[in-house]
Formats: sequence, C-alpha cells, structure tokens
Amino acid sequence: MTNREQEIFDLIKKNPMISQSELGEILGITRSSTAVHITNLVKKGKILGKGYIVQDKPYVTVVGGVNMDIHGFPKNRLIPGDSNIGTVKMSLGGVGRNIGENLIRLGIETKLISVLGDDIYGTKLLEESALIGLDTKDCLILKGENTSIYLAVLDETHDMSVAISSMDIYERMTVNFIKEKKHVFEHSKLCILDTNIPIDVIEYLLSNHRNTDFFLDTVSTAKAKKARHIVGNIHTLKSNKIEIEAITGIEIKNEDDLKRNCEYLMNKGVKKVFITLGKEGVFYCDNTTMNKIKAKNVKPINATGAGDAFMAALVYCYVNNIDINKSAKIAIAASIVALSHENTINPNMSIENINLTMKELKIC
Repeated sequence: MTNREQEIFDLIKKNPMISQSELGEILGITRSSTAVHITNLVKKGKILGKGYIVQDKPYVTVVGGVNMDIHGFPKNRLIPGDSNIGTVKMSLGGVGRNIGENLIRLGIETKLISVLGDDIYGTKLLEESALIGLDTKDCLILKGENTSIYLAVLDETHDMSVAISSMDIYERMTVNFIKEKKHVFEHSKLCILDTNIPIDVIEYLLSNHRNTDFFLDTVSTAKAKKARHIVGNIHTLKSNKIEIEAITGIEIKNEDDLKRNCEYLMNKGVKKVFITLGKEGVFYCDNTTMNKIKAKNVKPINATGAGDAFMAALVYCYVNNIDINKSAKIAIAASIVALSHENTINPNMSIENINLTMKELKIC
C-alpha cells in the first residue's frame, strides 16, 4: 500500500462506516481522490466490499482442482470386467478444494482459486464451500461448461482400483486470469499449487511471485512432469515415489535412492521434501534433517483423501512454525484421520483429533 492508502485503511479499520467525504476532510483531500484510493484498496484485496469490510486476517491461497467425486464401493471382492454389486457415493472433491477444506477445518483462513462450470455440480461446490467458510470468490465460473468429475472404483479393502478423471476445464485457467489475482498472492501467507492447473500458470506464478512461498502437490505421475523444470522455485514439495521419479529421473528402489532424490531436489532449491510411501510411511528432508517415519497399520475406510489431508497438515505446521520432524508426524496423523471416514474429507478433521490420533497410535 502507498502511504495515503495506509492512512485511509487505518481510518476505515477504526470506523468501517466512515464516509468518503469524512475521510477526505480528515486527510485534507477531495472526495473523488478518496474514492480512487479506496478503489485501489479493493483491487489489492485490503478492503472486501461495501461497508468497508477490512481483510486483516492472515490467509493462505490454494490454486488447483475442484470437482465432484463419485466413488463406487463393491459389496464383496472386486471382480474386474464384471458388474459388481455395491454402493455409489458422491462427495465434493478436487485436490485443491480438498486441501482447502482440510485447512478450514484446521482453523486456517483459506482462499481457493479454480475453474468451475455453471452446472449443478459447480453450484453445489460453491454453496458447500460458502457453508464451511472456504473463500471461492476468486474462482473462474464458465457459462455452459461442465464442472470437473473424478470417478473412482475402490476394491474390497477400500483402496482405489481404478479411476477416471474428466478435468479438461482446468485448461481454461489462463495466465491473464491469474494476473488479475496478483493482490491475492501478494498478501498470502503462502500459496499451495496442485498440478491439475496448466503448466504455464504454474511457471508464471513461480517466476513472478518470488516473495511468496509455494507448496506443490504433484497429484499424479503424468502431471508431476509439469514440475520438472521449475521445481527449484518450490518451497515445499509433497509427492509419492513414482511422482518424484517423474520429476528427478532417479529410480527409487531403496532408502539410498530416496536420499539421492532428496539431495537432487534440495540442490535444485527446494526447501522441504516429503515423499509419501503409502504403507511404508514418509521420507522427508530439509537443509538440516533427513529422516523416515514408518506408517501405522490402519485399515482405511476410504483412501482417496489421505494425501490432501497430509498436505493441509504441512501447511498448518508452516503457519504455526512447527519443525519438520513434528510436521511429518502431524501430517501422518492427519492422513490417518482422513482414512477413517467414507467421505474424501473427514468432517471430524481438526487439530484436536490429529493430536488425539498421535497419542492413541503413539506417533511421537
């Protein structure tokens, strides 16, 4: 903000109902000049709207996928190539949105930037986001387009057997659209990206907002390749083994290979790396620590949301200045909380339940 904008902002903060004329009289400027400064404050995201609602709380921004999740659960052993008796459930999803909802449930103010259609699913996603307090006002809503859909079939152990994603709408997110959100990124505590969004958008954000720390979720092996040439600009990278291999080109067969991958990424400029290993746990590192935590033997009810909860917990730890060792433990506990509910997002997700899980499973 300019000095004059700061003066106006401080006066509005003290009296949100103050008029433009009153502001002008106090500062010795015209009402029209005051209006120009207020317009600039709105554009910069410091004032949220009529009545001078001040944006003063720290927040994080998520740029990524939003979709409707459709999950099929077989009643008995899954038989490929056959019609399986079971149940089908729908829930709100998308990596970016899932991370955002988990963050809200962990008490972190969160803005979500994504692309949706104006169909029944898009409307539902916006309505439900508003109910939980997830800010979606910066999303791009496209008329006549279909919101992304993620269709997954789980096996008898409730682990994913196969999935199909219909996500072409994400390609409609452009660099010009992202440029209009400059003020959102400049005032974010940090920004989380998932690789559902176009590579040119990822590259633009990482190249033009160097004062913002970026967390990256690689989502899938194919999409992880988008990070190959710009991974050095990432603060925290969360990925699994095969996604890491897609970025570094270094095959992982043992723990030494995990170390080599971490060293490669750290040399590129990444500050923190978390490689999720499924049932084996997580391998992680920063510039002072390289360690592995084994996973707890937990039977999942739904495995699709564990990674999103893991990332949200890492963000929570960053915001609260928690060291990397404890961050890894909290993130594992968060993923276990996510695994224990049939929905992609466990409605009982909270830091209290994460701490309780850590205590019960002796994650310490």
